[in-house]
Amino acid sequence: MTTAHLLHAPHHSPAFDTLFGGTLYSILAWDQLEHFWQRIDREAGWYLYAIGEARPEDEADGEHVETFIRQIDALLRRDHDESYCGIVYADNLDSPSLIKIYDPHHLGSSCGSAGYKILPGWVMSRVPPSDLTPEHIVPQNRRRWWQGFLDAIGLG
Repeated sequence: MTTAHLLHAPHHSPAFDTLFGGTLYSILAWDQLEHFWQRIDREAGWYLYAIGEARPEDEADGEHVETFIRQIDALLRRDHDESYCGIVYADNLDSPSLIKIYDPHHLGSSCGSAGYKILPGWVMSRVPPSDLTPEHIVPQNRRRWWQGFLDAIGLG
């Protein structure tokens, strides 16, 4: 392998991969999601990852985690026009280390019955994430939403 090839090799984190592929619990109701967000320790060292964008190298500070939770909650409630939530999953509902948030406009079949698994739109992780590449093109409106979030926290 050449040095140039090593520079472009995907990053894998075994701890992240174990969490990401492990058992997760769904937050089914909107009021459960509200209570779930309240239990998140904003200062716990979260990596905020928009799938299809660059993998975060650093943990977000508490203020950025708070802004992300507020903005992603508003997006989910606006775009997932259902009486239930059911698109946010965590490894532990009381003290999570990994949270998968599915894009309401790209749900597909999360169980993989269509031949491939749909990746979440966003991941919150307390361990450094692996590179995740979606099999679909991330829509420009989601890229703009992420850029708007980055701009709001001064990282854009």
